[in-house]
Amino acid sequence: MEFGLDNKILAISIVVFFILISIEAIIDYKQKKYIYAKQDFFASISMGFGSLFVGGTMKFLALLVYTFLYQFRLFDLGSEWWVWVLIFFADDFTFYWHHRLSHEVRVLWAAHVNHHSSVRMNLGTALRQSWAEQLYKYVWWLWLPLVGFAPIMIIVMQTISLVYQFFQHTELIRKLPKPIEWIFNTPSHHRVHHGSNIKYLDQNHAGILIIWDRLFNTFQEEEEQVKYGITVNIDSYNPFKIASHEYISLFKDVNRAKSLGDKLKYLFMPPGWSHDGEDQRARTLRKNIVNNANN
Repeated sequence: MEFGLDNKILAISIVVFFILISIEAIIDYKQKKYIYAKQDFFASISMGFGSLFVGGTMKFLALLVYTFLYQFRLFDLGSEWWVWVLIFFADDFTFYWHHRLSHEVRVLWAAHVNHHSSVRMNLGTALRQSWAEQLYKYVWWLWLPLVGFAPIMIIVMQTISLVYQFFQHTELIRKLPKPIEWIFNTPSHHRVHHGSNIKYLDQNHAGILIIWDRLFNTFQEEEEQVKYGITVNIDSYNPFKIASHEYISLFKDVNRAKSLGDKLKYLFMPPGWSHDGEDQRARTLRKNIVNNANN
């Protein structure tokens, strides 16, 4: 199995992506749902191409590192069908924690927030990928070659997961049959993830399987109308501002903090933490809603 397999999957997927985006845009135009906007779409495409360029380089470097670590593997797992089943779960579990921490650690959120910056939900939004996140995200999977999963299997499974997640970014599919909704990440679940509603913040981090969110108490059913975007939208279609705005905000907060402890907390506490202002963390906001309802 060669690295070329991953490139083939990605190349075919890109063609399919743009075909489906065109179909969704035509349906949107005919039904007048207005889920697409020209400037927003081209901002997403710009972010996508930038991410593809950075990600391609980093993926190759990651393969080299995984190959080096594979020498010290604990088990010789091979590439039988059951190993693919194992790596499917191992990859998805790893993605869940990478994704969850990207919401709960502000310095990681500064990179990941790019993906959430659109106030629209469509297949084009799926391509609004972070540039900075590509520089470090492969670190989360370092344990897999040490266990004994072949490096190319890891890379291929990461790509399969990314392709699957593309299809979750749509409003045209409402609900799938209940068994699918219970086990898999679906458009309904992922719309929640992109919501800036307080009850939806930092929920549904799934890649392919929603079972991790159910297991680790980060699952939220789609109920009220989703408000897409972030809690304070940036109102810009400039890809460089999209990529950098939260880093700038983070730098300002770190700079105004007086103590080293507070500076570190701005980096590693969840978004919304403040040393001298109101606590705007997602969990705190949800707790306040519950407390107000009970009073």
